[in-house]
Amino acid sequence: MQILIIAYVLPEPKSTGSGARMMELIHLFLGQGWSVHLASPAQATDYSEDLNVLGIETSEISVNNSNFDDFIAKMNPNIVLFDRFVMEEQFGWRAAKQCPKAMRILETIDLHCLREARHQQTKRTHAVALEPEKMDLYSDIALREIASIYRSDLSLLISDHEIAVLDKYFSIPNHILHLCPFMLQPLQKITPEFSGRQNFLSIGNFRHAPNWDSVLWLKQEIWPLIRAKLPKVELHIYGAYIPPKATALHNAREGFLIKGRAEHVHEVMRQARINLGPLRFGAGIKTKLADAMLTGTPSVTTSVGIEGMTGGLPWGGAIADDAQGIADAAVALYQNEQAWLQAQQHGMVILRSLFDPLKNGQALLARIKYVIENLQAHRLNNFTGQMLNYHHHRSTEFMSRWIEAKNKATG
Repeated sequence: MQILIIAYVLPEPKSTGSGARMMELIHLFLGQGWSVHLASPAQATDYSEDLNVLGIETSEISVNNSNFDDFIAKMNPNIVLFDRFVMEEQFGWRAAKQCPKAMRILETIDLHCLREARHQQTKRTHAVALEPEKMDLYSDIALREIASIYRSDLSLLISDHEIAVLDKYFSIPNHILHLCPFMLQPLQKITPEFSGRQNFLSIGNFRHAPNWDSVLWLKQEIWPLIRAKLPKVELHIYGAYIPPKATALHNAREGFLIKGRAEHVHEVMRQARINLGPLRFGAGIKTKLADAMLTGTPSVTTSVGIEGMTGGLPWGGAIADDAQGIADAAVALYQNEQAWLQAQQHGMVILRSLFDPLKNGQALLARIKYVIENLQAHRLNNFTGQMLNYHHHRSTEFMSRWIEAKNKATG
């Protein structure tokens, strides 16, 4: 079995949750003895995972370039996995044309249209955005992303809440969707305990809009409330790709410390007593909250933060949707060892129940194998996808070929 992954960027598991997610899938496929090839229009960075050590060949590909046709036809993979809908838009029609028998999988990472709809809502209300408004949700991004989901043989969703959104607002049939949460291996030993930890922590890639909004909310409203009750504690803020506007928020006198990139996330997590994740908008599953559970660090977050992460089980920390509520919960949990230990245990139960790597991995592999074995019938049951592929191939193909010819003409 050969799988070609067309990646938006080369995975950076120490920088982004999407990078960590992609590496989970890669290790799952390699564990089956599958041959994995990763191609991307992006170049490697200093923080890209070294895939060569895993025996994975990588290729740089270009958009609007027919060289990709020869590349994929020669490889003739059994499966093509697109990393986010923008890669399916660019390369899906070429993959379908050159390798019509290859199964096409879309890794959504999270629902971009949902995250953007909530972003627009938060801009207006300055509050936590839960139920999206249709005027925000039915955007150009949604038109593109939902079409991409229909065109794919199977789309991977990381959150059961997102599957519910796709059903409620877009009537996506369940047989072309698959819920695959994180596949997390709990740490052997969680140390230190309550008395050996101090201070608060917040972490997240600064290029991700929900994370930057979270930092601003902490700075402007939440942290002053916490600091008033706990005047000697500090908040350590970590994140990759930190911009000058973030470093400018550093204030040692206020205990608001911008630390930048964390080379070893679990090491800094296990030193903190409480993880703060006040997310007013977003989608998918929050890696920062999963890492906190892995290291036994209770999290104070919002209703958006816990989406897809509880399965109806008690949360490993506290939940509040306004600045005062978050601050009060954070202070109470910071000072109460018994409540802190209970929150830690709740996190462990969630990890075992929702994010078991063996269970989630086997379910995904079984679904992929079933679709491959019944690919023709599977596609016949998705007429909307066939229709969108028909028109997409023609419009996108001719536009792409026009751009390619134009680029060649202008040299």
